[in-house]
Amino acid sequence: MQKKTFSIPNISCGHCVKTITNELGEINGVSEVQGDPAKKEVTVQWDSPASLEIILATLKEINFPAAF
Repeated sequence: MQKKTFSIPNISCGHCVKTITNELGEINGVSEVQGDPAKKEVTVQWDSPASLEIILATLKEINFPAAF
Protein backbone atom coordinates (compact mmCIF):
# COMPACT_ATOMS: atom_id res chain seq x y z
CA MET A 1 0.00 0.00 0.00
CA GLN A 2 1.35 3.39 -0.98
CA LYS A 3 0.17 6.81 0.12
CA LYS A 4 1.19 10.22 -1.21
CA THR A 5 0.02 13.80 -0.88
CA PHE A 6 0.02 15.81 -4.09
CA SER A 7 0.08 19.58 -4.35
CA ILE A 8 -2.52 20.63 -6.95
CA PRO A 9 -2.32 24.41 -7.60
CA ASN A 10 -5.44 24.37 -9.84
CA ILE A 11 -7.78 23.42 -6.95
CA SER A 12 -10.03 26.37 -6.19
CA CYS A 13 -13.05 24.81 -4.45
CA GLY A 14 -14.70 21.70 -3.10
CA HIS A 15 -16.09 20.91 -6.55
CA CYS A 16 -12.52 20.59 -7.86
CA VAL A 17 -11.74 18.13 -5.08
CA LYS A 18 -14.91 16.16 -5.88
CA THR A 19 -13.90 15.91 -9.55
CA ILE A 20 -10.42 14.70 -8.61
CA THR A 21 -11.83 12.24 -6.06
CA ASN A 22 -14.27 10.79 -8.60
CA GLU A 23 -11.68 10.44 -11.37
CA LEU A 24 -8.90 8.95 -9.23
CA GLY A 25 -11.41 6.70 -7.47
CA GLU A 26 -12.11 5.01 -10.81
CA ILE A 27 -8.50 3.82 -11.11
CA ASN A 28 -8.23 0.13 -10.29
CA GLY A 29 -6.19 -0.16 -7.09
CA VAL A 30 -6.91 3.30 -5.64
CA SER A 31 -8.47 2.75 -2.21
CA GLU A 32 -8.75 6.28 -0.81
CA VAL A 33 -8.68 9.87 -2.06
CA GLN A 34 -8.95 12.84 0.29
CA GLY A 35 -8.69 16.47 -0.75
CA ASP A 36 -8.27 19.80 0.99
CA PRO A 37 -9.21 22.79 -1.16
CA ALA A 38 -7.73 25.26 1.38
CA LYS A 39 -4.30 23.62 1.19
CA LYS A 40 -4.69 22.74 -2.52
CA GLU A 41 -3.69 19.16 -1.73
CA VAL A 42 -4.98 15.68 -2.48
CA THR A 43 -3.86 12.56 -0.61
CA VAL A 44 -4.15 9.26 -2.47
CA GLN A 45 -3.74 5.73 -1.14
CA TRP A 46 -3.27 2.91 -3.63
CA ASP A 47 -2.08 -0.59 -4.33
CA SER A 48 -1.17 -2.39 -7.54
CA PRO A 49 -2.29 -2.25 -10.37
CA ALA A 50 -2.51 1.52 -9.71
CA SER A 51 0.81 3.36 -9.84
CA LEU A 52 2.23 6.82 -9.27
CA GLU A 53 2.58 7.22 -13.03
CA ILE A 54 -1.09 6.37 -13.67
CA ILE A 55 -2.25 8.77 -10.94
CA LEU A 56 -0.06 11.61 -12.24
CA ALA A 57 -1.21 10.99 -15.83
CA THR A 58 -4.86 11.03 -14.75
CA LEU A 59 -4.42 14.28 -12.83
CA LYS A 60 -2.81 15.87 -15.89
CA GLU A 61 -5.54 14.51 -18.18
CA ILE A 62 -8.34 16.08 -16.07
CA ASN A 63 -6.51 19.45 -15.92
CA PHE A 64 -5.33 19.18 -12.30
CA PRO A 65 -1.62 18.44 -12.75
CA ALA A 66 0.43 17.87 -9.61
CA ALA A 67 3.14 20.40 -8.79
CA PHE A 68 6.57 19.36 -7.59
